[in-house]
Amino acid sequence: MNQNWKSLALVGLISSAATIGGYKLIGGLDDTKDVIFKEADSPLARFTSAPPAGAAVDFTYAAEISTPAVVHIKASAMRQAQQRGMDLFDFFGEDFGFRRGGPQKQESSGSGVIVSADGFIVTNNHVVEGAEELEVVMSNKRTYKAKVIGTDPSTDIAVIQIPAKDLPSLAFGNSDAIKVGEWVVAVGNPFNLESTVTAGIVSAKGRGIGILNQRQSANRQGGDTPLESFIQTDAVVNPGNSGGALVNLKGELVGINTAIASPTGSYAGYAFAVPASLVKKVSSDIIKFGGVQRGYIGIIPEELDSKKADQYDVRVATGIYVKGFGDGSSAAKDAGLKVGDVITKVDGIEVDSDPKFRELVARKRPGEAVNLTVNRNGSVKDYSVILRNREGGKEIIKTDEADAALGSLGAQFGDLNSREVQRLQRANISGGVKVTAMQGGKLARVGVEEGFVITKVNDKAVHSVKELKAALAGKNGGRVQMEGLYLDYPEDVYSFGFNL
Repeated sequence: MNQNWKSLALVGLISSAATIGGYKLIGGLDDTKDVIFKEADSPLARFTSAPPAGAAVDFTYAAEISTPAVVHIKASAMRQAQQRGMDLFDFFGEDFGFRRGGPQKQESSGSGVIVSADGFIVTNNHVVEGAEELEVVMSNKRTYKAKVIGTDPSTDIAVIQIPAKDLPSLAFGNSDAIKVGEWVVAVGNPFNLESTVTAGIVSAKGRGIGILNQRQSANRQGGDTPLESFIQTDAVVNPGNSGGALVNLKGELVGINTAIASPTGSYAGYAFAVPASLVKKVSSDIIKFGGVQRGYIGIIPEELDSKKADQYDVRVATGIYVKGFGDGSSAAKDAGLKVGDVITKVDGIEVDSDPKFRELVARKRPGEAVNLTVNRNGSVKDYSVILRNREGGKEIIKTDEADAALGSLGAQFGDLNSREVQRLQRANISGGVKVTAMQGGKLARVGVEEGFVITKVNDKAVHSVKELKAALAGKNGGRVQMEGLYLDYPEDVYSFGFNL
């Protein structure tokens, strides 16, 4: 993030939101069936290109097409009062901490975009995180209860579904094709004002502002590295616009509105959207595989500028400099890239920033090939690299129901060591599972902190991560009651419940 952005309070994650995590597979989807989204070149489009220079700009068509497919999402969750509370604040300053006096209902809202006629809706992860109930309000005021299909905190994208058919949906546009200066329309529900349309221009592309890194750090969240390659626009968006649509003048979805940068918490001219090409890949992975399939190229990249180009003595001033390689990197081992190479294009698309480079690679799944155009000492050559999964293989990693249930807790877990087990036994407790890191999910919403030991699930003792996973298997969508304590305060036993 450059110095100009540091002078602003990064307020992003445009809606106040509760928290949820985890993945849930859709019945009927198999490895060979692709998720069906409406094509960008829909016959519904009234024209196929932007108005000629100097022509009057008409936003009515884009608004007419997009408004019925943008929904209002209302999230609610119970907050459990505990002695050991958390001081969590969203980026608009609303208190998410826990007060004494019993459970309290917390409500928040955001927006979402219907992307298929059978009820799949794309929104932001931070809109639905931790929510125990989700209500979707259509533009015609009809309401539905929604379920979370899956989330990807690394891109702040989530997919939910409502039990409805033949719904209006938006076609995915080509976010690579939009140009700086092009008109766009933002549709959402700011300040609970449903079906609000604003217009602006694309101010920049491939923008990284560090907001997802901030949030991940605040939640001590592990997993994939946050991926930011935002479309920046000056269309007016405010709290409640999160998860709403950014469309071009053809009414095609080119982005999901996600964040704003502002010194006040309200719109100040800077809004950011996840590009549609990335949204489409992430959402289809969630629906088809139960989790995002991130492909890894295996290099240590560094964004070039003129000073770094002089420092590394390379022949080009922009691109991605290869500083090194990870263990077993297919880029080095199989494709033949070398330290000092400069990647200038990915699949024919020019890359002049690290966010854009990461976005283009992230659109591919493990086992797929990515074509890199490389400048090596002034000579240009193309290299084909087969992407790997996070475990180093080339296979798709599917998420089963037990993993999904465990993941929905929003934490990392570990077995107790012998010394910790002995401490519990002195308190007449046979064992438990320790929370080793928090990720801002369901456990965080009930006040659990790192170091908490889960001793029972639904009144059954658990002694290992394996037993915890087994206790949660088959509980997706159901109520779960947990009991536990902190090793330093074994006399204080906490009990809490939530919908998985």
